[in-house]
Amino acid sequence: MKFIPPARRKRAYLSQFTTTNLHLRHPLVVAFFSFSFPGFGNLMLHRYATAFILIVWELFINTKAHVNAGILYSLLGDFEKAKAVLDERWLMFYVAIYIYGIWDSYRGAVDMNKLYLLADREDAPIPPLRMGGWDINYLDKRKPWLALAWSVLAPGLGHLYVHKVIAGLFLFGFTIIVSYFARLPEAIIYTLTGRFDEAVRIVNMQWALYLPSIYSFVFYDAYVSAVEYNKLFEKELSNYLRRRCQPKPFRWPI
Repeated sequence: MKFIPPARRKRAYLSQFTTTNLHLRHPLVVAFFSFSFPGFGNLMLHRYATAFILIVWELFINTKAHVNAGILYSLLGDFEKAKAVLDERWLMFYVAIYIYGIWDSYRGAVDMNKLYLLADREDAPIPPLRMGGWDINYLDKRKPWLALAWSVLAPGLGHLYVHKVIAGLFLFGFTIIVSYFARLPEAIIYTLTGRFDEAVRIVNMQWALYLPSIYSFVFYDAYVSAVEYNKLFEKELSNYLRRRCQPKPFRWPI
């Protein structure tokens, strides 16, 4: 009897709190999200430890160096004020980590694409269910547009919908913190009541400029995750039916 060694690489791993899977990603897209906010590219690759370190560092060092305020004044054409508002003592620490985040996410995306091609060729079985004391995680079909809609309502809910609990919980809390310090809820209330001047005056732009990067990443990642998890569900089902129901003498057409 011919011995078939176990697969060397897995395409997916299910835990109680998330589904970690390999799939093809465009390295430039991953690098772009690291460019918009360091750590987001790593978060897209399911590298949570590195992602959380880079995100927290970006939030700390950007606020200390007033980088967002400098960007705002530069976009408004007030370059003298932009130079005046920047804190060079902290800015020197900002550049190296920022470039590293972009490089590391790009390199990680390239390597994971290679790993996916090798893992897909081995066609290893995919676990369809994981149960534990905290939660139950399972593969099934989810609607990508619904993940996007929940993300529009509140960042993080789309990730919870596709059962990326770790990323969803972090993004939900992170967005609340940024919105609070940007005074976004108060600005929305003033806008809805027609007090536009007060809404503009009250917004803290140093914190508010984080929000476009957060929302664009959350929309994209929740949608793509739903699409890729649907593909993973189909692969697992195809693998199971092929191994359990297909006659062994069956020869695949070339």
